Amino acid sequence: MNLPELFSALADPTRLKVLEMLHQKSRPVHELAAAFDISRPAISRHLRVLKEAGLVAEVKQGRENVYSFQRAVLGSGSKWIEVHGTAAKARKKAPAKAEASAAVAKKPRSTIVVKSKPAVPKKPAKAPSVEAKPMAKPAAPAPTPQLSFFDF
Repeated sequence: MNLPELFSALADPTRLKVLEMLHQKSRPVHELAAAFDISRPAISRHLRVLKEAGLVAEVKQGRENVYSFQRAVLGSGSKWIEVHGTAAKARKKAPAKAEASAAVAKKPRSTIVVKSKPAVPKKPAKAPSVEAKPMAKPAAPAPTPQLSFFDF
């Protein structure tokens, strides 16, 4: 079983519903087909995809084929999501950490305070003249990054 087959099998809503039904208990194909508005051969095709991905096992009991959910196969997909999901989270947090460390680097590490007599101004300061300046244009908002499947 490889990851593309696993994720491809899980990508279909009908197959997900079949797995949810099999999660409760093993079921024969006619019981699975009765829960859907599609033909029995269509359900059989969905079961074949799930079987090829290793998500279901088929056992012949008399004239019926009984299918059961093989949960262990989901482990490899879960591990892949965990590894790549945490890597994406780390990439998203890295710029924030870099900005924080840059702000800390700009702060002086220690300051020495020397107490002295208050300074007395020699001349009264002139009031600064106020000139009308054109307002600066607001900065354009930063574009929203596009997320891919690997960012989740």
